[in-house]
Amino acid sequence: MDLVIILHAGLATGTILLFAAIGEIFTERAGILNLGVEGMMLIGAMAGFSSSLATGSPWLGLIMAMLAGGALSLAHGLVTIHFQADQVVSGLSLTFLGTGLALVLGEGLTGQNPALIPTFTIPGLASIPIIGGAFFAKQSALVYLGYLFVPAVWYYINKTRPGMHLRAVGEKPSAADTMGVNVYRLRYFYVFVGGCLAGLAGATISLSVSPGWYSAQTTSGQGWIAVGLVIFAQWNPIRAAVGGYLFGALRRGILDLQGPALIFGITNPLYINSNYGFFLQMTPYLLTILALVLGARMAMKKRLGAPAALGIPYIRGERGL
Repeated sequence: MDLVIILHAGLATGTILLFAAIGEIFTERAGILNLGVEGMMLIGAMAGFSSSLATGSPWLGLIMAMLAGGALSLAHGLVTIHFQADQVVSGLSLTFLGTGLALVLGEGLTGQNPALIPTFTIPGLASIPIIGGAFFAKQSALVYLGYLFVPAVWYYINKTRPGMHLRAVGEKPSAADTMGVNVYRLRYFYVFVGGCLAGLAGATISLSVSPGWYSAQTTSGQGWIAVGLVIFAQWNPIRAAVGGYLFGALRRGILDLQGPALIFGITNPLYINSNYGFFLQMTPYLLTILALVLGARMAMKKRLGAPAALGIPYIRGERGL
């Protein structure tokens, strides 16, 4: 296996999870649990693909994907913030709604060739051994955006006044309300931001990493992995990015493992693919579950858990959170 190739592919695939996970971090930091990431990613993948196909501009496709994901997320916000409905049920319903809409609206897109997000190499940095070839050579513009996005989000959440308001709304909304912070408005805003980033993650698949529209198989469950990464990362965008990149590299490594002829002492690679490929492909997801378990245990030991008001509707005037 070529380490540079694995890292290169892992960074591209990890960028999908990075955008989706950070979007969910924003949403959950505001106190709203949204399990509809998979549906928002799928509607974003479809909207980005169809818009790029119609206009010839992948950048307009990205904008439309973000708006589609954001619009879908507002339905979740309306149900959970205004009507104080169960956030888990609403999020799961959002997944079904997004999937259904994407399948209906995306009919006939399979096999089409839209304009794709360009790739380019950063001169100088690409010549660094191993790291340069993986990080800075022939990567999508969205991968480079991810490099800048992660530290910017960390700084925003932890070092700015709006970030402080975000954390306050998710931890102690009644106290934030007393200080003049509009809890309802901020929660709507960050639910929308989370939906936009999930839509961007979907368009990253269909316009960059795995170009094409393949109906429900486009996202392949990556929205659920992103939700899991938020827990593993303990709501920290930097940890979420590292987890996403590692998962992406692991998926590529598993694909390469299915190719060599001398695995498990069998000389026929076709036999390996047909009999062991299924188990190899499960490995990244099994390791993700293991990482979630370990991450949850670490969170309990360090008392670094979810935002205190996560999943709890805020009703002005009531005591408690």
